[in-house]
Amino acid sequence: MSVTLYHNPKCSTSRKALELLRERGVEPTVVEYLKAGWDAETLNRLARGTGGGLKGLLRKKEAKAAELLAADADDATVLAAMIESPVIVERPIVETPKGAAIGRPLEAVLGVL
Repeated sequence: MSVTLYHNPKCSTSRKALELLRERGVEPTVVEYLKAGWDAETLNRLARGTGGGLKGLLRKKEAKAAELLAADADDATVLAAMIESPVIVERPIVETPKGAAIGRPLEAVLGVL
């Protein structure tokens, strides 16, 4: 099974997700999204896979994300902001053929393995 981890190595939860996957015998493809950036196709696919839509992928602790939510921004605006500022996307995200999950709580990633 192919497993992709959208990862921020500076984030302890993201590091724990990588460790959890490896403990389960899974070696994921690791995408450091802060370096690689985001594209519309990937973000839309992850939004569908997690079931929360684009706004569900926003990292609410980030000021720009909170601003978008408070303004009830439309999907096009949210998508553009995520591409411009990758840090506003929640982490970690694990994607498999079964779907995608945000690792908060960490154990949520097990649901797509």
